[in-house]
Amino acid sequence: MMASTSEFRKGLKILLDNEPFTIVDFQHVKPGKGGAFVRTRVKSLLSGNVLDRTFRSGDKVEIPEMEEKQMQYMYAEGENYYFMDVNTYDQLFIEEENLGDARNYVKEGLTINVSFYKGKAIGVELPNFVDIAIAKTEPGIKGDTAQNATKPAELESGYVVQVPLFVEEGDIIKIDTRSGQYITRVSK
Repeated sequence: MMASTSEFRKGLKILLDNEPFTIVDFQHVKPGKGGAFVRTRVKSLLSGNVLDRTFRSGDKVEIPEMEEKQMQYMYAEGENYYFMDVNTYDQLFIEEENLGDARNYVKEGLTINVSFYKGKAIGVELPNFVDIAIAKTEPGIKGDTAQNATKPAELESGYVVQVPLFVEEGDIIKIDTRSGQYITRVSK
């Protein structure tokens, strides 16, 4: 399958030099002299490298044949994170480096989309928000009522996030996986 530069959008997966990339940013440019072109910033789905590429208007690029499967996170062992296909119950592991920031938000039972290229798992797509428990945090100090006061809290995944003073250990909070920020307390 091919895609023209007029079809470029953020998140589109393209094939450059036999490697899958995703478009992070793009800009159509029409100079006063000469032909129009498209400036793009692309990120490798295999290595994570970010490149700047320029395409002439009307150029076509190949779309990689990728597969996405819904998988459920089971557990981590060393550098490997184990997932189970929710349809076939097949299990596989994804190395920590291929998970990227997603490792900060995965918890047992969380269902996510895993991307495969040539049969190899190359990345994951988390939901925009996840509910996750607070494993450790200091108690809030009564009378410390400075506006928007926060404190560090360690999530059950081991990731540390800033939360309001009223959040306690054992609380379940909603986190925005795109920014890593606290959204709200879900329950105690």
